[in-house]
Amino acid sequence: MKKIFLAVAAACSLCSCSQQQPVTVTVTNPLAIDRSGEMVEVSMAEISSKLQLPDTAQVIVLDENDLEVPYQVTYNDMLIFPTSVKASSTATYTIKPGNPQPVDVISCGRVYPERVDDIAWENDRAAYRAYGPALQATGEKAYGYDVFTKRVPEPVVEDRYDGELNRNISYHVDHGNGMDVYAVGPTLGGGTAALFPDSTIAYPYCWKECEVLDNGPLRFTAKLVYNPLVIKGDSNVVETRVISLDKGSQLNKTVISYTDLKEVTPIVAGIVIHKENPTGYSFDSNAGYIAYADSTQNPRNNNGVIYVGAVFPASLNAAKAQLFPEAERKEHGGALGHVLGISDYEPGTEYVYYWGSGWSKYGFAADTEWTKYLENFAQQVRNPLTVTVK
Repeated sequence: MKKIFLAVAAACSLCSCSQQQPVTVTVTNPLAIDRSGEMVEVSMAEISSKLQLPDTAQVIVLDENDLEVPYQVTYNDMLIFPTSVKASSTATYTIKPGNPQPVDVISCGRVYPERVDDIAWENDRAAYRAYGPALQATGEKAYGYDVFTKRVPEPVVEDRYDGELNRNISYHVDHGNGMDVYAVGPTLGGGTAALFPDSTIAYPYCWKECEVLDNGPLRFTAKLVYNPLVIKGDSNVVETRVISLDKGSQLNKTVISYTDLKEVTPIVAGIVIHKENPTGYSFDSNAGYIAYADSTQNPRNNNGVIYVGAVFPASLNAAKAQLFPEAERKEHGGALGHVLGISDYEPGTEYVYYWGSGWSKYGFAADTEWTKYLENFAQQVRNPLTVTVK
């Protein structure tokens, strides 16, 4: 397994800094449920200033038992680390100068130009991909996110692509760690967002530009920019997405913005409904989630059930299933429609939501367990941890 070794500070720098008081980070959980694995974010610039650290110096993060906690400094200069906080309680962490232990790379990904410009990424729970310009150039229509199931914590996507492309080992077959068995086609797939003028989905196509911003060990982040859309007379509406996936999370955080959109426009996040399970969707606009139990191709191959969902920090206008007219299903690859969470996008703002998946062979034995996960996740993003730095 790959590891990241954080740079070692100069000895003289550490000696001079070791006399500084450590920084204390207090994390408060306002909910009556235990929370484990969520990433705490604190400004690295603030930490360095409080510790009077030179640019080359490193730190360690310790929990209340004086045990080292893995961390990552992100592209936007945030120090992130996983926390565990009991219900309605606080947890305290200490940050001080030191040489951190190597950290296993868990959340990672890259663009695969050798596979028509896929960008694929993963953490210890699941893997995903979004399609790129080389695929669009072929004329194939694949608008939404794809889901790769996995049931091992270590990274597997790089090896799957190598097997598929170079060793005649199909990633559509489970060789012990999961597979690609999800069907996207001309739909929103596994939770893609789209503008929704006049109750009609304005499908984005494949990304035009892609930049990987974080590549582990604990968070993967990518920025995708899309080709212009025509939305109600606005002919140059450009979507930008920043997608991040943290270690331990089933869901990707996604921040979306549009340029050159002139008026408030409905926006949806959608999950495709396949004919294999026409009634397997659920939603709760008050609780802030949509869900679907996807059994695509599973009755034949015994591949279990892929649970797909999206969670919304802000209140929804509505949640519903919207089915295609029967005459249009063929042009959507035979899919029946989508389950949608509907909001409004105001020009100049950011739309934030979470989407992702679980698998019946890796932690979710039934759809009730999946919806409970989504309900709890929605509570957590609507009631964030309070972080105090001293």
